Amino acid sequence: MEYQIEKKKAPGRPEVEVLGKTFEKGKPEDKDAGRWRQKLDSRQEKLKYLQTGERYWYGKEWYGSEKRKNPA
Repeated sequence: MEYQIEKKKAPGRPEVEVLGKTFEKGKPEDKDAGRWRQKLDSRQEKLKYLQTGERYWYGKEWYGSEKRKNPA
C-alpha cells in the first residue's frame, strides 16, 4: 500500500505534511460481519458483552487512552 502525503497549512507554521487516506476501498466480504447477537449463544453471554462495552465508555475505574487518570 502506498501512502498519500498531502501538504496543508497549519496554525503557526507555513506548511506541514499530513498523511492522507490509508484505507482500501471495498466492502466486507463476510455476510456475518457485525452480527454479534448470533455469535453469542446464551442470554448471559449477551449481557456480559453489553456490560463490558458499557464499562468501557462509562466506567470510572478504568484508565484507557480516551480517559485521564487524574481528572482535569
